[in-house]
Amino acid sequence: MFEFQLISRCPATAARRGRILTAHGTVDTPLFMPVGTQGTVKTLTPEELYEIDTGIILANTYHLNLRPGPEIVRKAGGLHRFMNYHRPILTDSGGFQVFSLAKLRRVTDEGVEFSSHIDGSLHFFSPERAIDIQQALGADIIMCFDECIPYPSTYEYAEIAMERTSRWARRCREYHKKPGQALFGIVQGGIYKDLRLRSAREVVALDFPGYAIGGLSVGEPKEIMYETVELLESHLPADKPRYLMGVGEPEDLLEGVKRGIDMFDCVLPTRLARHGTAYTATGKLVVRNARYAEDYGPLDPECDCPVCRRYSRAYLRHLIKSGEMLGLRLLSYHNVHFLVELMEGIRDSLENKSFQLFHQSFLNKYRIKREDDS
Repeated sequence: MFEFQLISRCPATAARRGRILTAHGTVDTPLFMPVGTQGTVKTLTPEELYEIDTGIILANTYHLNLRPGPEIVRKAGGLHRFMNYHRPILTDSGGFQVFSLAKLRRVTDEGVEFSSHIDGSLHFFSPERAIDIQQALGADIIMCFDECIPYPSTYEYAEIAMERTSRWARRCREYHKKPGQALFGIVQGGIYKDLRLRSAREVVALDFPGYAIGGLSVGEPKEIMYETVELLESHLPADKPRYLMGVGEPEDLLEGVKRGIDMFDCVLPTRLARHGTAYTATGKLVVRNARYAEDYGPLDPECDCPVCRRYSRAYLRHLIKSGEMLGLRLLSYHNVHFLVELMEGIRDSLENKSFQLFHQSFLNKYRIKREDDS
């Protein structure tokens, strides 16, 4: 079961309010998906994710294929039962990890041969193999296998990878058989506008139930990312969800929504927590800094999450500096909560037709680089 309902649009921008229906529940869009790479959003339990009210979470095909292996997950009844998370799950194809983590990879039109970053063992991913793994994992939404390129890349390399991604998308579309599971196509093409538009035409022609924009947030200037998303907005079907992969900074969520994006994912909330950094209404706060040693105020005075209601900056700094796991857990909880709440605020503003005001008000207060962010 999969359905996307477009509920309303912002009259002045491309922002949209929608809803996704799956076998594991209904979620409202636009939304942010926390990343549970290995079947867990780092340090957080499913019960805590329910408290935060996450909708969809993302798990990673590359990592789950290496351990514990798709067959173990399948025998458990699929990823939902294996990790005891009973809301929607999306799995990426593993393409990004194959091209960024794997050692000694060899790419052909047939697929990618690579050595595991864990133990050096040899593996092979083809479009069909990526679909097999994701069908065994049993997520509600799965992704086509694509070729990801770094930034910068030459036009010639970007074109080869884009053409291969289109051919692989067709193979994924033809091979995928699991009823009720939605397979999304991915648009590639690097920073080259003509390649992006060509990729969009070729992938949209295959009539997927949703479309992702891949290959951004890989080091290119933000202006290029925004321009690429804006370029593609009118070339992706309005009645299908649009997913901007690997993007999670608050300002990027707002700019993505403004340009018609419905879904986002990123590891940043938990990665920043591991480095002692928290999102706040006025920007990132590096709580491990010495200035917070005697700061007994809340992490973010405007946040109503349990972490901000119960614990001081001084205590959180103490936990982080002491290497205590609780510090990572509390900052991870807060950061995921912050982005989920941000998306709820965006949805509310779209409902009451005040998105532009919300967008500007948030960015006026949220300093992208704070004085203590170094």
